[in-house]
Amino acid sequence: MGRRRQRIPKEPVDARIEGLSHEGRGIAHVNDKIVFIDGALPGEHVRFRYTRRRSQRDEGITDEVLDPSPQRIDARCPHFGVCGGCSLQHLETADQIAHKAEVLAEHFRHMGAVQPERWLPALTGPVWGYRRKARLGVKYVPRKDDRVLVGFREKHSPFVADIHECHVLDERVASRLGELSSLIRSLDNLDRVPQIEVAAGDDAVALIFRNLAPWSEHDRDTLIEFGKRSGLFVYEQPGDESTVAPLWPTTPELSYELPSFGIRLRFEPTDFTQVNGTMNRAIVDQAVELLAPTPESRVLDLFCGLGNFSLPLATQSASVVGVEGEAPLVERARENADRNGLAGRTSFHTGDLTAELGDQPWLSQGVDRVLLDPPRSGAAEVLPAVAKLAPERIVYVACGPATLARDAGSLVHNHGYRLTAAGVMDMFPHTAHVESMAVFERR
Repeated sequence: MGRRRQRIPKEPVDARIEGLSHEGRGIAHVNDKIVFIDGALPGEHVRFRYTRRRSQRDEGITDEVLDPSPQRIDARCPHFGVCGGCSLQHLETADQIAHKAEVLAEHFRHMGAVQPERWLPALTGPVWGYRRKARLGVKYVPRKDDRVLVGFREKHSPFVADIHECHVLDERVASRLGELSSLIRSLDNLDRVPQIEVAAGDDAVALIFRNLAPWSEHDRDTLIEFGKRSGLFVYEQPGDESTVAPLWPTTPELSYELPSFGIRLRFEPTDFTQVNGTMNRAIVDQAVELLAPTPESRVLDLFCGLGNFSLPLATQSASVVGVEGEAPLVERARENADRNGLAGRTSFHTGDLTAELGDQPWLSQGVDRVLLDPPRSGAAEVLPAVAKLAPERIVYVACGPATLARDAGSLVHNHGYRLTAAGVMDMFPHTAHVESMAVFERR
């Protein structure tokens, strides 16, 4: 027999909020059962509606704040609470960062059994208009409405939120949501465009229109004309990521600068780049400073991508070896090294960093410093090989506090390193997403 679905009460329920979850939801206990409540802050007395009931925990959404927290502020965006793009606009920015720092500390304690010798000041930047990468859902609403929705998905829902403005999206796109809606509405294939992907550089913005059917001549001309009029680069994607191709201009170029090092990196719109350009510059600056390479240093950059850390490190070091799992990014890193006059100090290799490394040629060259910038799954598989190289210092840039804490525990308890410093980086303001950086030194 399947599990019986628990009945959801129709009437609102009162609760006192005891804490804030890692996902940014209020934590309460009702009838001795934990409830996670959207839109509630610690210390508040709220009236909420149940949205889901499970055997171990329930979920709800705030209907009314009866006794507000002094940390509560009015959300800037009128769509907050419906749109799933943000979860913490109702909390002061400084308190958001304090919450993220506590999440990181808690993971270190519980998952890694470690404590940094010192906490780094939080890295912060602009909290509005920062988002350079995004996937916007598109939905044609026929019959009575006869319009097109363009925006993020609704909170905890596959539906596209009905939004008219976005305060975290890059202004070059945020100011055109209505125009994009009208653009799709004017196409013959208006019901065959499920998504627009945004990829912005310093000087240009690309929009990738996912098309589930071939464009008509009218649609192609309309999209090209929109690109010319708006100045935005227009791409199509008729299949998987390999089918992405420019419609206008025919040879677009996206790039961003790392001014502290005099470096400009070129990228394709489907390449991984950091969502927040301002924060990326600050993160690269701090990572290089903490790794502290010398003119004699030999640096290994694992999960190097298109050279975001490798090239700045190469300006300070004797040599940098970059390793990445995706061959197109490795090729881009080589191109960027050549463009910036750093090909002689760098070498880039394709390698599976989610498996044991074995006898890779680049492992035999000897290094004294390592930069790790893994995906959310962490770097557990490469840690034994890294430890065998015995670098004197490791800087770990993390997008997941849980896997950072796990890997920190491994480096400290199994591989002879000290966790000398760690801190959070506010890459995604107004969300519960925690990015962080940690420094390890060999004992």
